[in-house]
Amino acid sequence: MTATSSAPASPSVPSGVWDLLVVGGGTAGMVGAKTAAGLGARVLLVERDRTGGDCLWTGCVPSKSLLAAASAAATARSAGPLGVEVDGVRVDFPRVMAHVQAAIATIAPVDSPEALRAAGVHVIFSTARLTGPDTADVDGQPVRFRQALLATGAAPALPPIPGLDPGRVLTSDTVWDLTDLPTRLAVLGGGPIGCELAQAFARLGAEVTLVEGADRLLGKEDPDAASLVAESLRRDGVRLMLGQHVTGVTHHDQGGELLLADDAVVPFEDLLVAVGRRPRTDELGCAAAGVQLRDDHTVVLDDALRSTSPRIWAAGDLTGHPQFTHTAGVHGSLAASNAVLGLRRRVDPVVPRVTYTHPELAAVGVSTAAPPAGCTVHRAAHTHLDRAVTDGQTDGFTALVLDRRSRLVGATVVGPRAGETLGELTLAVRHGMRASALAGTTHAYPTYNDGVWNTAVERVQGRLAAPAARLLTGTVVRVRRALLDSHR
Repeated sequence: MTATSSAPASPSVPSGVWDLLVVGGGTAGMVGAKTAAGLGARVLLVERDRTGGDCLWTGCVPSKSLLAAASAAATARSAGPLGVEVDGVRVDFPRVMAHVQAAIATIAPVDSPEALRAAGVHVIFSTARLTGPDTADVDGQPVRFRQALLATGAAPALPPIPGLDPGRVLTSDTVWDLTDLPTRLAVLGGGPIGCELAQAFARLGAEVTLVEGADRLLGKEDPDAASLVAESLRRDGVRLMLGQHVTGVTHHDQGGELLLADDAVVPFEDLLVAVGRRPRTDELGCAAAGVQLRDDHTVVLDDALRSTSPRIWAAGDLTGHPQFTHTAGVHGSLAASNAVLGLRRRVDPVVPRVTYTHPELAAVGVSTAAPPAGCTVHRAAHTHLDRAVTDGQTDGFTALVLDRRSRLVGATVVGPRAGETLGELTLAVRHGMRASALAGTTHAYPTYNDGVWNTAVERVQGRLAAPAARLLTGTVVRVRRALLDSHR
């Protein structure tokens, strides 16, 4: 069962012109509204369903709660090499889902309408549609605004596959309605959501088949990193069918079948579709306000998050920027402050990303798979990372991308809690830190974060071993030796 939050009845919209109209009460909308209110603006937030957005109700919070349960089950089953034998691991799926809902309920008050109102935001539960460059229709009432922030997010996309019935499949929005563990689950899509949920359900005891049209998982990531994730999924029992195109779907009372281009058939009890997300912009009235959309329905923005209509801004999953909660929050605040203060602060292009499989895959900046000309990639396998050795988790690596001046421009880390290492690397990429700065920074030992230090040290030692450097250091040593000997 999934937690629900019915929208309370909203009062009529107060009269007057609003400094900022915010459409959407997810992460971008909430952060933007609070930012503007904190700056002294008169803010109206319109949300059609419940505040908190996808992250709270159907995304980050429930998925990571499910992954925690799946990880606990897998850890218990695989503890033998550490000398710990656990017999008869049993998964109580209703209790797993109760844990998921408890996590949502614990976090929900922070994102509640009461919290928004306490921050000075006027909240209306309804729909909003732009009717002009500075007007909108909210709950049938005309609303005037000086600036507006569009933050309606995105929804799971469904591919146009013959026979696919939208009402008979699971998505990242509806999978939380499950009350029983699927006996046989087919997952369509090998991106982060598909990989995370496929592995989680396999670890909880489901028979899982993942079908992906590309010849590998996680196509935007380093191939070596994606390969480690694929190997881990297979070890957990996930059947990977890569390079396979679905030509049709049949549904029946007991589930259905995926029909593949090579005439193979994949039977399922439940089908989870995870092939991307589509921006919620169709009902915003963008054309009436002069807000241009791209062919993929994302809002056309400048680098300060302003749309083609000068009073209207956008942030979050409807923008074409990376669809992450942390991006939505930062961009919501940026757009709101730009709007109400007349600033021109630009978006930061350095955005960290994490796929929360086991092992985790974390990356930031330039891809380690295809570095630009003049950049070099430096990798250190975790087979010699002491914390990985002590934990028996050596399948992973740390890779740094350095430019000609040895400045960090990108990184990929694969391993347990790789995302926790990414903060340091994101800061280093954003500020153009050199490998020598990382190597010269004391890192706690033994930690997985030590992999960053090891990789940076290898780079610095490699440069010191170059002939020119050896000549210079050798000369200094000889001069120093002569000076010391002369003073005996």
